[in-house]
This record gives sequence, C-alpha cells and structure tokens, in this order.
Amino acid sequence: MTDYQWIIVDRPLPGVQRITLNRPDKRNPLSNLLRTELFDALIQADHDLELRVTILRGAGGNFSAGYDLKQDSRQNQPFHTAGGLGNWPRHVVDGFLQMWDLAKPVIAQVEGYCLAGGTELATACDLVYAAEDAKIGYPVVRSISPPDNQFYPWIVGLRRAMEMMLTGDSISGIEAAECGFANRAFPADQLEAEVLKVAEKIARVPPDIQQINKRAVHRQMELMGMRAAIRSGTELQTLSMLTPSARSHLKDIAEGGLTQALSKRDKDFGDYRESKRESKE
Repeated sequence: MTDYQWIIVDRPLPGVQRITLNRPDKRNPLSNLLRTELFDALIQADHDLELRVTILRGAGGNFSAGYDLKQDSRQNQPFHTAGGLGNWPRHVVDGFLQMWDLAKPVIAQVEGYCLAGGTELATACDLVYAAEDAKIGYPVVRSISPPDNQFYPWIVGLRRAMEMMLTGDSISGIEAAECGFANRAFPADQLEAEVLKVAEKIARVPPDIQQINKRAVHRQMELMGMRAAIRSGTELQTLSMLTPSARSHLKDIAEGGLTQALSKRDKDFGDYRESKRESKE
C-alpha cells in the first residue's frame, strides 16, 4: 500500500477501503497536496480487484472545514485543468466529476465540521451518512462567492438551497438527512459502525454489476442537465470573486490572517468561529 503523508488508508472489512483525511489539528483542510493523495488512493481502489467500496472520513472528529486558504491553489493541483480565469472552480468541478465517474461507490462519513470545500467533497461521494450533531454549510457565501461546485439545488432542492446560499447558515446532520444532503443521520458514537454496515452490504454486490447500478442513477441526473449546470456555475463563482466585497475579504485574509478574517465574517451571525463552542477553545 502506498505511503501517504496527508491521508491514512486502511481496509477495515473485506472489499472495503477507508480513507481518513489526516490534518486533524486544522480540521482537515483540503490542500492540493492532500487532494493529490486522495485522488491517487481513489483511482488505485478503482483498479484493485479486491476492493469494492471506499469510505471517506476525517480525523479528529471533523470531516473537513474546507479548502486550505493558505495555499496558492494554482500550485500542485492533483490533475491538469486549463488555466486562466475560473481555473480553480473548474478544477474543483473536474475533481467532482472524476469521483462521480469512478466505477466503485464512495461513502462520505461526515461528523463535526463539513464546511465549504468539505461539503463539495462530501457531495462528490455516492452516499453520505452524517453524525446527528455535524455542522454542514457553506459560509463562504457571506464574503466571497457561491460554491465552486454548485450542487445545492440538485441535492437539497430550490427552497433549502436558496436559504443556505442567502444566509450561509449551517445545518445539522439530522437536517441534512431530512433535506436530502445525507442519506441518514446517526448519533456520533454510532456513526462509524453504521457506515461499516452499509459498506459491508455494498461490498456483497459484484463490482461489474455495481458500477452499472451507480451509472444508472447518474445518467438520469445527467439527462436532467446536472453535469452541464454544475459546469456552468463555475462562471458565476469566478464573477463573484471579482466583486469589491470579495476582494476586500481576500485582502483581510492577506493582511490580518485567516482567523481574524473569518471571525470578522461571522461576527454578526454568531456562528462558526464566533459560536459559543468555538469561543471556549
């Protein structure tokens, strides 16, 4: 098995690969170096005749708080995406579609924070199971842009998508299951065992059949326009990055640091970094 620096890969059950994002001290930010390892492990699993399903989770009680905003996102991208304006959102969508097109199913095991890029990664998975007290949201809409991968209307529907986009509020794992972001929600201490039960069941189906089962669902979504719609959304994300408000927020990050910029963003809302739980840390 490949030696990785930013992820841990194990096989908890026959036919089951598990990938753990392993930057717990920072709530598992998705740097390009981590993403390179992640895509490598996913692609290797697709070629491995012994594997039938992958579980994706985060270390330290959080799935992922989003992309690593301290990196230069143009550097060390895990695969080629054409440069120029909109490179990053197009690159993110390319990654979403790579996971979408894998032969073998991927399950997201979501607990703690699943924010911004973390939500984009979770929705790229075929199944999502969440801890009841997970915090899932896209607070970036308050200061920079809509998502790079504009999955919300497809996954949670018009009204819930609009509410989340206009407020940046998070939802719990229970709410995520109710609105369709997640398949089911479980108490945090039961989540791992329940996800393993699902993975074990999926692994019983022969992979040559399973890849067709997966594709059958995806083709229906694609015929309704999902693939083209998500790709077109990258242009709106790029446009928003050029607004005065977005440029001001990015300047705050560059001059005062990420922590103070995010605290300033969320201060009036009293959540995320400004929540009571966070203030005690």
